[in-house]
Amino acid sequence: MTHARVPDTLWFTRCPVPTATGVAADRGWLAREFAPDGISVRSLQDAEPGADRATHFTHALPGLFREGGNVPALWARARGERTRLVGLTWIEERQVVLVAPGSPVRGAAALRGLRLALPRHPVAIDFWRAMALRGFEGVLASAGYGLDDAVLVDVPADGHRGQWASELDALRRGEVDAVYVKGALAVEAARHAGAEVAVELDALPDPVHRVNNGTPRPLTVHQDLLDEHPELVARFLAVLLRAADWATGEPDEVARILGAETGAGAEGVAGAYRPGTHRTLHPDLSGTRLDLLARQEEALRAHGFLPEPVDVRAWADPEPLLRARRLAVVAGPEPSPRPVP
Repeated sequence: MTHARVPDTLWFTRCPVPTATGVAADRGWLAREFAPDGISVRSLQDAEPGADRATHFTHALPGLFREGGNVPALWARARGERTRLVGLTWIEERQVVLVAPGSPVRGAAALRGLRLALPRHPVAIDFWRAMALRGFEGVLASAGYGLDDAVLVDVPADGHRGQWASELDALRRGEVDAVYVKGALAVEAARHAGAEVAVELDALPDPVHRVNNGTPRPLTVHQDLLDEHPELVARFLAVLLRAADWATGEPDEVARILGAETGAGAEGVAGAYRPGTHRTLHPDLSGTRLDLLARQEEALRAHGFLPEPVDVRAWADPEPLLRARRLAVVAGPEPSPRPVP
């Protein structure tokens, strides 16, 4: 039994995508769970300017729960940060390859020989570039080709504002033939640019070809927090499980939360997420999801994004989620009324 001092604050961070963390935060359930213990629960995104938001990527904050893209999570682990993988979700978040208005390019096989945009961002871990690379790799593989069968074009993102702006500008100028985008804001950006869809990755039948930064999406915690306060970790995860349960019956509310999380309008949210997304927020550590994440790790390492290998199955710790499931059953569902701000 640990006797470490109970922390004053638990932190959470999530990407602007569908997550149980985002639902639980919106409903106020995380704060309510830990208030009797005198523990505040705070969002890294909403913290004061002095907070180190870089820990969303590095996970160097021991009291942090992170539900977000797998590229930064794997990178942090590969750099030696003592994180543990405690859950994975698989949420189909619209991934498409776009081409210029009037382009005849349609279908995965048509990308062979084309100039494909690879953005380059001046950040410690360029997950944008990794997403584009893996998106094109999956599409080409679905047609029996590889990246060597296309022309990869570096597109510097410096000086551009907005997601996908540099690539869409390059497409408009005729410097590239195709651009990879994903998510709610991508739907809106494509509409504004007048770009046309050449490939819908969500329609590719083999999930292996859809593996990318958000598929599967990891839920990670720091080993220090697990070692010192395993009960806090289990309680936090139990709130997320109850939030995911609640979301299954609240598609309209989940859509509203998604709009706030992504910063996209109703059209962007509706275009990015399939009907039924509200029923897919539960994390697990199934063998299938672990295998898909291992494929992502192998590819990211091969492309130079990871400084060291990550043994995905050794990284995973199933015990916190098992304990959380028991707690969630005992506690029952969260009350449905939304708390008053």
